[in-house]
Amino acid sequence: MPGKPAVQIAPAEGKLGILIPGMGAVTTTFIAGLEAIKRGLGRPIGSLTQLGTVRLGKRTEGRSPAIRDFVPLAPIENIVIGGWDIFEDNAYEAATKAGVLEPALLEQLKEPLSAVKPMQAVFDREFVKRLDGPNVKPKGSKMDHAEMVMDDIRRFQASTGASRLAMIWCASTEVFRQPAAVHATLKDFECGLQKNDPEISPSQIYAYAAVKSGLPYANGAPHMTTDTPALLELARNRNVPLAGKDFKSGQTFMKTLIAPGLKSRLLGLSGWFSTNILGNRDGEVLDDPGSFRSKEVSKSSALEYILQGHLYPDLYREFYHKVRIEYYPPRGDAKEGWDNIDIFGWLGYPMQIKINFLCRDSILAAPLVLDIVLFMDLAQRAGLRGIQEWLSFYFKAPMHAPEVYPEHDIFIQLMKLKNTLRWMQGEDLITHLGQEYYD
Repeated sequence: MPGKPAVQIAPAEGKLGILIPGMGAVTTTFIAGLEAIKRGLGRPIGSLTQLGTVRLGKRTEGRSPAIRDFVPLAPIENIVIGGWDIFEDNAYEAATKAGVLEPALLEQLKEPLSAVKPMQAVFDREFVKRLDGPNVKPKGSKMDHAEMVMDDIRRFQASTGASRLAMIWCASTEVFRQPAAVHATLKDFECGLQKNDPEISPSQIYAYAAVKSGLPYANGAPHMTTDTPALLELARNRNVPLAGKDFKSGQTFMKTLIAPGLKSRLLGLSGWFSTNILGNRDGEVLDDPGSFRSKEVSKSSALEYILQGHLYPDLYREFYHKVRIEYYPPRGDAKEGWDNIDIFGWLGYPMQIKINFLCRDSILAAPLVLDIVLFMDLAQRAGLRGIQEWLSFYFKAPMHAPEVYPEHDIFIQLMKLKNTLRWMQGEDLITHLGQEYYD
């Protein structure tokens, strides 16, 4: 039976404000989905917080409450949304142009979607080279832009009456960068903001403004943002949770399902070739080599960590792994992923697995956005701070403590997530040993 909860969780009272840089396909699909669910026009398929359960105690006890009943999550009805974008389209106009959802559904949601208008964005073409738009902040230093975002946060909270806020990045992938001197300490970073250091990206400005304002921050893209010493230091100082990075929605989701299975049966891997065609704004941005490099690093890391070639050198040390993304406008948001997997088994005999995942990028990502913001708000109310590794389940390149490797096995990630919820509420952790049934 339950013991004393490990943490005191403040109740989810009042409105939860979600602030989102980037009002493109993912964000508008998320917002439209919330409004459709509120009106009984759709169901939250793919959302662990809305449809998932958590087993408590022994299997013989029959206790498996819904996650939303087990921990105090903010109800969907209490969520209010704000965001920034370089284009002036409101959420209805942006959703129409994104072409993810049927026009008939969007027409039923036109009033609430039209009310979500983007604030002026922080933007730098050095970090996203394939886009440009008019709805950007006036010229100033990067510190000026951080202050402007903090003003936006305060105004949004005042206008909506939200009692709590969280921020999640759903904008485009920035170009690949390595940590620089400006990211070493918070003092260095703040000095860099004032001096317009070219290594500080727009996403880092948003993250700084969010964390400085006490908001949990999650990164849904693969580029470097809060995974720097400076912003980790700020999060510790402000007692703010962080999570990221890069939503695990399509092809990498498949990899983290299949690779653990191959490893569990000790089947060898010779090579894994992955390619995608994608026609939405994300595909256009990733057509730039710098932005693609950020995505390539994120998508490529999972297999190496799951398969652990240093522990199984005969099976996984030298496999060939290639990742490609091709921008193909006719496909729109209906992404297609092909995987060719060359494996070998008993006595080294070769075999193949082929996957053709005809998925919908934003349909897969929208429930992840919902779960992440609800769990980040829960973490904030539970007094957790810094990297929330228990949310690795949602990310391609999960943030982690520097002294440990990231966990990419989706089944271990889910166990970690649910055990964290059990720990919060003082329930026994589930080990799946089960020996007591047979003593």
